[in-house]
Amino acid sequence: MKRYFTIIFSLFILAFNTLSAQDFSSLWTGHFSYLNIKDFSNSPDLLFAASENAVFTLEYATNTLEEISTINGLSGETISTIYFSDSNDLLFIGYETGLINIVSVGDNEVISVIDILNKVTIPPNLKRINHFYEDNGLVYISTDFGISVYDLDRLEFGDTYFIGSGGTQIKVNQTTVFGDFIYAACGDNSAIKKADIFNPNLINFSEWQTISSGNFIGIQGIDDKLYSIRDNGIIYRLVSDNLNQLFTYPEIPVDIRTVNSDLIVTTPETVYVYDSDFNSLATATTNTVFDTVFTAATINDQDELFIGTNGLVSLGKPGYGVLKASFNDPTNYEEIHPDGPLKNSVFSIETPPNEIWAVFGGYSRTFNTSGATRRSGISHFKNNEWINTPYDSILAVIPNPVFLSDISVNPFNTNQVFISSYSSGLLEILDEVPVMLYNQNNSTLIPFAGDFKLTTASVFDRNGALWVMNGRVPKPLNKFENGVWTSYDFTPIIPVPPSNSNLGFTSIVVNDQKSVFTGTFSFGLVGFNEDSSQLSFASGEAENFPSPNVRSLAFDNNGQLWIGTEKGLRILFSPPNFFSNPNVNNIVILEEGIPKELLSSQLITAITVDGSNNKWVGTAGSGLFYFSPDGQETIFHFTTNNSPLPVNTINDVSIDSETGRVYIATSKGMVSFSSGGTKTEESLDQAFVYPNPVRPEYNILGSNNLNDINKGVKISNLTENVNIKITDIEGNLVAEAQSTVNKRSSKANYNFAIDGGTAIWNGKNLANNVVATGVYLIFISDLDSFETKILKLLIVR
Repeated sequence: MKRYFTIIFSLFILAFNTLSAQDFSSLWTGHFSYLNIKDFSNSPDLLFAASENAVFTLEYATNTLEEISTINGLSGETISTIYFSDSNDLLFIGYETGLINIVSVGDNEVISVIDILNKVTIPPNLKRINHFYEDNGLVYISTDFGISVYDLDRLEFGDTYFIGSGGTQIKVNQTTVFGDFIYAACGDNSAIKKADIFNPNLINFSEWQTISSGNFIGIQGIDDKLYSIRDNGIIYRLVSDNLNQLFTYPEIPVDIRTVNSDLIVTTPETVYVYDSDFNSLATATTNTVFDTVFTAATINDQDELFIGTNGLVSLGKPGYGVLKASFNDPTNYEEIHPDGPLKNSVFSIETPPNEIWAVFGGYSRTFNTSGATRRSGISHFKNNEWINTPYDSILAVIPNPVFLSDISVNPFNTNQVFISSYSSGLLEILDEVPVMLYNQNNSTLIPFAGDFKLTTASVFDRNGALWVMNGRVPKPLNKFENGVWTSYDFTPIIPVPPSNSNLGFTSIVVNDQKSVFTGTFSFGLVGFNEDSSQLSFASGEAENFPSPNVRSLAFDNNGQLWIGTEKGLRILFSPPNFFSNPNVNNIVILEEGIPKELLSSQLITAITVDGSNNKWVGTAGSGLFYFSPDGQETIFHFTTNNSPLPVNTINDVSIDSETGRVYIATSKGMVSFSSGGTKTEESLDQAFVYPNPVRPEYNILGSNNLNDINKGVKISNLTENVNIKITDIEGNLVAEAQSTVNKRSSKANYNFAIDGGTAIWNGKNLANNVVATGVYLIFISDLDSFETKILKLLIVR
């Protein structure tokens, strides 16, 4: 059966390749959280655990963990249930939207089944996938509208059963086949439904019999016993369709399932394991060490118990992923999950070299904290592992640091980090430990009302001074340097708070001329020069602003200020002139010969500049754009359709200048992309070429536009303006590139190009042929300082 299915599955992929998901693992990396578990499924060898929008497997024999996420082709939507078909080596993943991903476990091939998702006759709020149950080659899919049947042999949907009164759509939480009947545990006060499994007319609602009344959470058959749980916390044994009450749980169960001949019932604080006669085999509970919420549980053939956990959001406590225990000692837990941050809902990130800082609290575009993560910790990736500081660890040192929203890492001491609390002030972290909260008692960060200090964006200048914005106060701009705080008055241009339009500040940048620019909710762009004390702003049509709501700012490598507003992108070409002529410019591009404004009317959420002066621009709803330095060329446009982005709304973007890796934060997880655009160096001392030697198994050929940096030959640690010549050992010119000419973003499709501090060569010579085996010389010349360096490269083909 398994071999036959594999053949059919391959044919299905070929015939329906539009439903096949792409594996992005060559250039992308996922940074998902696996601490909150939604569901389990297992085989004799593997445990499958579903987190919010990703899955991981645990191999029992080796304790090896493997992740399956959007990097492998999953949708990124919120998972509601999973099921592994051991007979077919297929993992079914159901989502709250009605989408289903099917993963071929042997090779992680992913297909998307969109029949339910696209069904127009079913309201979107009723498409949630609640449960999968396999019987006799069919998978019965419980949903919020009824039951759909999926044929494993034909890999297609069969009938859909609307089993409510009069054929209405009702919620089905779980199904099971017991004897010759299919049973459905229903919500919507529709009790338990039962029908003859061999009845060819199950699409007729009248063929379904109703048992009892009320809402039922689940129903499971074990050997010759049938059990069901009602939402009043009572578990019943069904005998001749009569419900015999067995036990009332102190909490409403959240999950019921059978594994082999055992029944497992999970409540928020306790897991109960029974044999088929309802005799207790094991009981596991939460404890002071693992103060959490249980979500589901399962067991394996070695009598090991696996419990899914979820965080206590109101207390700022994270989940613990999977807790493993044995039947003999069900309270001695081992924590199991892949390494990752505390949460998937990442609000802000900062990436010093080879590190990631992430926070999860925040505010809406109108600076509303309703629905935001009030209490959450801090995640820091360093030395290839995540260091997670939960909220209660911060609370033990610093009182009430809620809505952690923005991050600044001291460039002169990367162990010192400042995190804005949109409510409480500014939090200082030193060597991973929260050491200080700056507020009205020890800084110029004064409250707006009561004790609310609306501290948001911050940035370090080149001298090591920290600039911090604090909303809805007369002096919102604050400077912290050498232990001294100074604040600056904005009332000449912004009304004295509390003005309803003076809600807050979104972004802050500082240039070498000591000019500070910040974005505002309704006053556009505000500029302040420290030396001259000049203050200016621009927000309306007269200054060419499409919206007074400025969301993001970034200086590029030429000193120009890129401005992201709620309704489009703008550039300030000459920041020093802003104080006398505060006008900004839009970018006009030619699209099929027609002049158009770049990103017209788009809500720009993030802008960052890489070492090549290319621009990464995040949007609300349209994904992530990667533009050439002048914005005229779109190098990439990443969305959920062509990348592992879990959603198309970007919260933040940050670039590791050492590696050129781009980190993208969203509300459903963080991913990163290897772009190759590293920062330039001051000299050529550390320039090197890799891989070296180039071996036959290495694919020297880069993609046509050199954007696949996992291929080709790279020359790194270059200065800003270089010329590079590659010759063979006899001195014949093979390839040549210059920083200002040969750029990867060019439409010329060069074989050799320079992107910031890295050059990429695809191994082709001037005649466009792949070079032969041999030793090649690389001559690097800095065109400004006249410094030179020669490297040797061995290619074996």
